[in-house]
Amino acid sequence: MDPKVVKQRRCCGLDVHKESVFACVLSVEGNKPIHKVYGTFRNDLIRMRVWLKQMGVTDIAMESTGVYWRPVWNVLDGHGLVLLLANPQQVKALQGRKSDKRDSRRIAEFLHDGRLDGSFVPPREIRDLRALTRLRTSWLEQRNEVHNQIRDLLETANIKLSSVASDLMGVTGKGILKAMAEGMDSPERLSWKARGSLRKKEAEIKESVKGEFSPMFRELLEMHLKYYEFLTSQIEKLEQSIEAAMEPYQEQLRLLNTIPGVKDTSAWNLLAELGADMSVFPTAGQCASWAGLCPGQNESAGVVKNTKTKKGNRYLRRGLTQSAWAISHKKDGYLRAVFYRVKASRGWSKAIVAVAHKVLVIAYEMLKTGQEYRELGGDYFDKLNPGRTTRRLTARLQRMGYSVTLTPQEGGHDASVGLTPAPVQQVAVPEKRKRGRPRKSPAVGPTNSAPSAV
Repeated sequence: MDPKVVKQRRCCGLDVHKESVFACVLSVEGNKPIHKVYGTFRNDLIRMRVWLKQMGVTDIAMESTGVYWRPVWNVLDGHGLVLLLANPQQVKALQGRKSDKRDSRRIAEFLHDGRLDGSFVPPREIRDLRALTRLRTSWLEQRNEVHNQIRDLLETANIKLSSVASDLMGVTGKGILKAMAEGMDSPERLSWKARGSLRKKEAEIKESVKGEFSPMFRELLEMHLKYYEFLTSQIEKLEQSIEAAMEPYQEQLRLLNTIPGVKDTSAWNLLAELGADMSVFPTAGQCASWAGLCPGQNESAGVVKNTKTKKGNRYLRRGLTQSAWAISHKKDGYLRAVFYRVKASRGWSKAIVAVAHKVLVIAYEMLKTGQEYRELGGDYFDKLNPGRTTRRLTARLQRMGYSVTLTPQEGGHDASVGLTPAPVQQVAVPEKRKRGRPRKSPAVGPTNSAPSAV
């Protein structure tokens, strides 16, 4: 056979269900497509793989249907077949023209014509890491739910311990709750369980634990505490398993930990969701789009409509927004400056998404190039355009009623100036505005175009 002859491409579409897989192989000669139906047990899927190889299939596309596509992918992966996982929106059928055979044929035709965009499916070792980190997130949510149930149970019994102890499941809180579950109801003896800084509040604790201790209350409290401790022990074991599974990626974790606001658990989440190979994302912008951290595109007749962020990887997005909250409370730094720069014009929620987007771009560049994070400083934007910064600050002082004289410092550059304000009138200092927790609505908005901090 002539080595220059290229093997002809033959496409197959799979319509995957819980108990059946409908396969359609397009004919090379232009005849009718070939349809076949298989079960979803492992032996059935292996027989389907053998049949596909006998038919000379080279490319296979399937629809992402819940978790049912995963067994099919596991059986077909690594056997010389080019697999593609399609978004259900791309292969959605028109109403009245939908059947299993038609769906599988449409998927095959779309694959042959190049009309499908493949979803990111990481390698098996990264999928295993995802399973561990996502299970940890699920158990943390369950433990938090149990914590809230304990708090509500105390309120129904007229016990206001959560109003005195900020951490209900801390050392003091656990000691008091365990004593209640064991039958202790004396406020004096319960207040003796206070530890640390809460010892100064023994009198308040004594008043807060005066409640109605019924047998049902003690029984429910004991069950809640046991479940809480069980989840805590399971989470600790799971974290040990995650640390062992992350052993081959110590260099990547070290790089990610240098980003402000990203520590061990955040780095685990980033690596498990993104993977270590950034070649699957051609650009940082496509990576941000996949994570759901950039504006959508909604334009019709030249009018740009609502461009709220689209749905992306919710585990990655949540971890990044948590890191962004931590960054917003830091004292100094480039990422903190990004947060307050966006917050001034667009609000808290958009600033959080902007910082999360920036952290993702930085992590992408670090994993792709192997370079460490370089801190640019909180005054990065001031130094970016010193003249504009000087004019802005001068105008702000003038609006407050001051006459301003600028004197350049000796040995400095244009950005280093000294301000000699001369007050011309007394300006009343307004009361400090109380800062509350921002709203929890989904945040949208593009990030600024400042250079990357890598």
